[in-house]
Amino acid sequence: MSEELKANVLLVDDEEQFLDVFSKRLEGRGLKIDTATGGEEAIKRAKGKDFDAIVLDLAMPGMGGLETLKRLRSENPDLQIIILTGHATVEKGVEAMKEGALDFLEKPVDLNKLLEKIGEAKHKRILVVEKKAEEHVKEILESKGW
Repeated sequence: MSEELKANVLLVDDEEQFLDVFSKRLEGRGLKIDTATGGEEAIKRAKGKDFDAIVLDLAMPGMGGLETLKRLRSENPDLQIIILTGHATVEKGVEAMKEGALDFLEKPVDLNKLLEKIGEAKHKRILVVEKKAEEHVKEILESKGW
């Protein structure tokens, strides 16, 4: 699966060394990676871009992962966001899922597991885009009286 996965991903983490190493590993698997080192930067990068998935660190200084998740989803509820953290708790995982996260993974993350989740996010995003397109076509047809 990982060899055929072509996805556009935003990777958000305050640890620049982690971002550098992990983005290179994902790019080596054929993914197009954009990075952000914090919540505000992630929100700016997500505006007007079609990311198949956003991989978001939970524990970041300033705007944390949960607040970033809430803001991203308030601006675009169709975003597919995977939470990645080294400080996992059941409570945080539940809260992230309630706020619309697609999944919640612990660091160090298995690369194949993350690629699987990114594939799921891309598939779900495609379905959302197709549904919106169908609804738009239906609205056009109804407005024309055809």
